[in-house]
Amino acid sequence: MDALILARIQFAANISFHILFPTITIALGWVLLFFKLRFNATADDKWMDAYRFWVKVFALSFAMGVVSGITMSFQFGTNWPGYMERVGNIAGPLLAYEVLTAFFLEATFLSIMLFGFRRVPGWVHTGATVLVAFGTTMSAFWILALNSWMQTPQGFEMRDGIAHATDWWAIVFNPSFPYRLAHMLTASALTVAFLLAGLSAWRWLRGDRAPAVAATLRTGVVMAAVLAPAQLFIGDQHGLNTLEHQPAKVAAIEANWQTRGGVPLVLFALPDEAARENRFEVAIPYGASLILRHSPDGVVPGLDDFVGRHPPVAPVFFAFRTMVGIGVLMIGLGLLSAVLLWRRGALPRLVLWGLVGMTFSGWVATLAGWYVTEIGRQPWLVTGVLTTAQAAGPVPAGNIGATLVMYLTIYALLLTAYVVTVFRLASRGRIVEAVPGTAMPVSKVATP
Repeated sequence: MDALILARIQFAANISFHILFPTITIALGWVLLFFKLRFNATADDKWMDAYRFWVKVFALSFAMGVVSGITMSFQFGTNWPGYMERVGNIAGPLLAYEVLTAFFLEATFLSIMLFGFRRVPGWVHTGATVLVAFGTTMSAFWILALNSWMQTPQGFEMRDGIAHATDWWAIVFNPSFPYRLAHMLTASALTVAFLLAGLSAWRWLRGDRAPAVAATLRTGVVMAAVLAPAQLFIGDQHGLNTLEHQPAKVAAIEANWQTRGGVPLVLFALPDEAARENRFEVAIPYGASLILRHSPDGVVPGLDDFVGRHPPVAPVFFAFRTMVGIGVLMIGLGLLSAVLLWRRGALPRLVLWGLVGMTFSGWVATLAGWYVTEIGRQPWLVTGVLTTAQAAGPVPAGNIGATLVMYLTIYALLLTAYVVTVFRLASRGRIVEAVPGTAMPVSKVATP
């Protein structure tokens, strides 16, 4: 592999690891606020018990996100100096806004959330939770504003090969930004929904019948049942926006080689870029035209219109189907769990194990969607302005390869440690059982 490919893989590895943790903290901050407000309104200790457990998960995720974010930022200077040289006048301020308005809020008030419940007035603790939740959302706002501008840039002009801002409102609220923001915030909420439901199901299966576990399980299931179908609609609108502004990406998603009407929806295939065709194709007739143009005869752009200017087809094609497949599972399991809770008041063991298996499914869907977004804009780093090759630095391939192996090893260890730690925290919960021969509950500490 040459230096460019290795640098791209290294950045992909870093951002893939980093994005896992903001995906949790963005929505979990608001869930913590919900728990705190329910406690304030009812004085029911189960809500505060839920808060105390999940604020630990939030703090752990926040710390992991900070560390990996610092590593990722260094690569702008080492592997991609052309990026800041060409568009730093726009990227620099947006990244600075993210730090000033978001990171400082989270880092400052998280300590109050963790340690201040009995040390500060209740309204101060609640206010700290509000500010942290707001900070996580503002962090997503600024990062997605920059990423969306890179996808659909506007509000700038080029002077001597350097981008200069002419309209910050247009830069931030570029054509794809509202769709990406809505899609990402919902993805974060779904990730947290299945994390809540999965870990709570795990605790329940281990015999933990504490009221906080039941409340958290119900919260996660309701979130999943509501948000998973909503994400289907949001994703559809995002796809229509992408069709308008990035048709080459949509052509790669659909593995559609010729611009034509009546395009089928390809469920599975092996895209062959050399032959410009799909092998072993399984498709629904007219499906892509119906989804993208809302007409069976709708014309869908083909990859042959973008020869030399379209992304690699196979990664985008399979990543998109992975994302959609996980989404379908989320919709099915979320609705099934909600119906069973509503009718029976409890979930059968098989469904509980299904939720445990889906605990980190949001991560898989988020990464797949991120790959569609980022690989799908190739060969551009900033569409129409800067290619990936133009931004790459002169670092030798051997150096990049060595650090890539180091990063992958460390990330594998850290990710394993994170997942094990989260489940260990869940395993240390309070078990509530019935005293034999009575209806009275008794509590004890769970042991792994």
